[in-house]
Amino acid sequence: MRVLIAGASGLIGTALTRSLRDDQHEVVHLVRRDAAGAGEVSWDPAAGRLDVSAFDGVDAVVNLSGASISKLPWTASYRRTLLSSRVQATRTLVEALHRTSTPPAIFASGSASGYYGSRPGETLTEESSYGEGFLAGVCVRWEAEALKAPDSVRTVRLRTGVVLALGGILKPLMPLTRFGLAGPLGSGTQRWPWVSLDDEVRGIRHVLDTDIDGPVNLVGPTPSSANDLMFHLARRLERPYLLRAPKFALKAALQQAADDLLLIDQRIEPGVLERTGFTFTHRTVEEAVDAALAAG
Repeated sequence: MRVLIAGASGLIGTALTRSLRDDQHEVVHLVRRDAAGAGEVSWDPAAGRLDVSAFDGVDAVVNLSGASISKLPWTASYRRTLLSSRVQATRTLVEALHRTSTPPAIFASGSASGYYGSRPGETLTEESSYGEGFLAGVCVRWEAEALKAPDSVRTVRLRTGVVLALGGILKPLMPLTRFGLAGPLGSGTQRWPWVSLDDEVRGIRHVLDTDIDGPVNLVGPTPSSANDLMFHLARRLERPYLLRAPKFALKAALQQAADDLLLIDQRIEPGVLERTGFTFTHRTVEEAVDAALAAG
């Protein structure tokens, strides 16, 4: 396959590129500077500029563009950046797909588990409605742009959960844990939709290799709480897990980000992946944490 990736320099894009190239697929990156060779194509999503020649010979487009949600605090200005970076990139790709005479077969466009909002007590599937909150609103508008892709292009919306990798959710948790500052966030019993980096990449490749269409929950198969994840990390690092961060303190410090990132409660099932024969390498959050630590 020849795969065009937007957002290839991020955690998932880097791992996906490596996986595809290891299996002898050709990968081309969209870059926001002058292209440095045949493996790159320059674009300017903020200005809506992308030459349709970027799609020449391309079998699949994977859109992972978007400013990092882990950059805190979410000021009013940065919230606008979180939204615009996703909407503008997706819109630029979709408009170019409409202009090209040789569209790819597949458009796999990023989204997030935040689409569902916080839903304590519910089991969420790809058929569940969108929820409330800032990130839910971002995901709804993000996906709306992807849905404007040409009818001839199979369009998949990748609703990714919390990625367990040293460059993902573990990046801020590791130093806290090492310094003995880890403990429950609020009650700690809120369900977090986690996924290992390996299964995230394998899930995207599964989407490219099958006839899946529509939304796909890229989350692990075993529901786990924030406590499950963080306590196992503390145990692996041989550090205490005692210092509770009260909900009111988290909200005072992080405002909207506390509700959307740390206190959110989502039990999400990877129904489409499992129904289409995908097998997880890491079926529990403990296995995923162990794999991340081993990789680091």
